[in-house]
Order: sequence, then structure tokens, then C-alpha cells
Amino acid sequence: MKILNIIEAAYRGTIEEQDDTILWLTTIMKGAGGDFTVLVRGNAINHCVTSQDCSGLSFGGWEQMQPPRLASDTANLIDKGVEIHYVAEDAAERGLHPGDMVPGVKPISRDAVADLCNAHDQVWHW
Repeated sequence: MKILNIIEAAYRGTIEEQDDTILWLTTIMKGAGGDFTVLVRGNAINHCVTSQDCSGLSFGGWEQMQPPRLASDTANLIDKGVEIHYVAEDAAERGLHPGDMVPGVKPISRDAVADLCNAHDQVWHW
């Protein structure tokens, strides 16, 4: 069964868990033999940006000592054989270019999202 994980909510749980819950879940399920593809859109596009740096995050006197490394998590998924796409228009709206992205992440147009969904048995939207 082919599953498409669409991630639209950015930084879900990254303060508490130091990673994105859905990227982590996809990694675990891929390791157990799952057939996954990931599509990031909206603010979750930032998960694919190589230059993002979450170090220095603090609230009052509390400092995040283990900041999330979402670009590394994204690259690790690609290394495990998970195809990752991003919506090109969402990236452009945020001033991002293909060269800003983790190598191996593939742009698709908004118009192609329906075809990507149809190519999978299940679509999970986060």
C-alpha cells in the first residue's frame, strides 16, 4: 500500500521532541517496510530549507539545547528511499528557490498535487 503524507503544519512538536512528529513517524514506518511519499506544502516548506537554523531558540530564561534539525531529517528520509516533494508555488511565495532546498527534494506545481494523491492508495494530511 502506497501512502502519501502531506505535511502542511510546520514545526509540530519541535520544541518538545526536537523533530517534526510526522517526519519521525514516516522514518519509523519506512524502517518497518512502509511505502511512503512525503509532500510538504504551506509553512512546512521550511522543513526542506538547508539554511534554516533553529539554534538560539529561547523563551525567557529557558534555552533549547537540542534544536530541531529538520533539513537533516528530510535528507535522512531521502537517503532511506522516501520520495519528498514540495509545492513550488508555496516555496516561491516564501521567497525560496530550488537551490535553497535539501538535495533530492522535488518541486511540483499545485496543479500536480491531485495527480500525486491519485498515485497513492492512502493520503494522510497533517
